[in-house]
Amino acid sequence: MNNEKAVVVFSGGQDSTTCLFWALSKFKEVTTITFDYGQRHAVEIEHARKIAEELEVPFKVLDMQLINQLSANALTRDEIPISEEEGELPSTFVPGRNHLFLSFAAVHAQTIGAQHIITGVSQTDFSGYPDCRDTFIKSLNVTLNLAMDAQFVIHTPLMWRDKKQVWELSDRFGALEFVQEKTVTCYNGVPSSGCGECPACQLRNDGLEAYLAEKTGGAAQ
Repeated sequence: MNNEKAVVVFSGGQDSTTCLFWALSKFKEVTTITFDYGQRHAVEIEHARKIAEELEVPFKVLDMQLINQLSANALTRDEIPISEEEGELPSTFVPGRNHLFLSFAAVHAQTIGAQHIITGVSQTDFSGYPDCRDTFIKSLNVTLNLAMDAQFVIHTPLMWRDKKQVWELSDRFGALEFVQEKTVTCYNGVPSSGCGECPACQLRNDGLEAYLAEKTGGAAQ
């Protein structure tokens, strides 16, 4: 297996695009894999494709409509409102999504001879999703290696970064404006700064505001 080949689980959002820049700085050969699971903000797939083309990295879409058939939630059903209640899973939680995505990414990685798998999950800003926790990723990494007799390494460059620090990381790669303008994080599928109202937009925009304030303040000193 080629230790210099990596697969990025890619959605075209802020986090996965920042991870793509991170991977490009670390590995000789990088490819992306995106999943069509019937998400209400399916526009992200086309944005992911455009980003991959612009950065000249291979792009693959897998049909995962089965997730939509199994799970009714705010990301797969327009009629379910986006909500977050304390002590409950957010209505945007898609059961099994990261588990399935990473498992299929591993199958793809083995097919193309890649050892490294990169995902943009974060426990710092995990929005209540249990499949974004560090313990889950480490556990799945062991399981995949046992199941496939492989030596995959699942990388989580954003695991301990909040959104301000994610913006800082993209700026470190000279990609701050790229990520600002070309990605889709919004639960309603609005590109760039998004609708400004959903939890994903609020998290993203608050982080950017905090980072720019810190950057400007630091430059002024």
